[in-house]
Amino acid sequence: MTDRPLALITGASRGIGAAVARALADSHDLLLGGRDTDLLQRLADELPAARPWPVELTDPAALSVATSGIERLDVLVHSAGMARLGSLSETPADVWRSTFEVNVVAVAELTRLLLPALRAAGGHVVLVNSGAGINANPGWGAYAASKFALRAYGDVLRGEESGIRVTSVHPGRTATDMQRGVREHEGGAFEPEKYLRPESVAAAVHSAVSASDDAHITEVIVRPV
Repeated sequence: MTDRPLALITGASRGIGAAVARALADSHDLLLGGRDTDLLQRLADELPAARPWPVELTDPAALSVATSGIERLDVLVHSAGMARLGSLSETPADVWRSTFEVNVVAVAELTRLLLPALRAAGGHVVLVNSGAGINANPGWGAYAASKFALRAYGDVLRGEESGIRVTSVHPGRTATDMQRGVREHEGGAFEPEKYLRPESVAAAVHSAVSASDDAHITEVIVRPV
């Protein structure tokens, strides 16, 4: 690693997370978070000053160990997430728990552990949320509820940590593996030409992160044309 700003990106092995890593690579050293070490290493090999940061985000002990050596962090991008859809009548408790564990609890715990490093840098937390974090539709109960909770978490973090910038990014449908799974559940075709590209969402993240010191971009909504 160099003396450049340091960014940690979760969910960096694919999709929006990988696109964010590529967007920040010219200006930041990178820690690439995820579980697939092969994909993380492949991405690290193509980017300057990047290295894999493999960890299970829902394991508090593993998170504590993985974050223990990070003393200063300029950017933390939460891009990891999960979506299991279904009507409320068909969504059992374990789906609610696992969805909130990944989409909310892991975000809160990782951020908590890294707050000293973020404070030291006057850093920036970016929450890759969803359009479902603004409007909840039938069939999206647990996922939408977790994203509404994530939005609330960002608002509270912003209010409590005045020295840290916090941005919630709400993309519409994006051409990722997650979206492919969503369309399978919905019984429709996966039509990437109708969705946002991951790079377009990453550009919004980059814009928020690179804003001038007098600007705090708190919320960004990105929709397909």
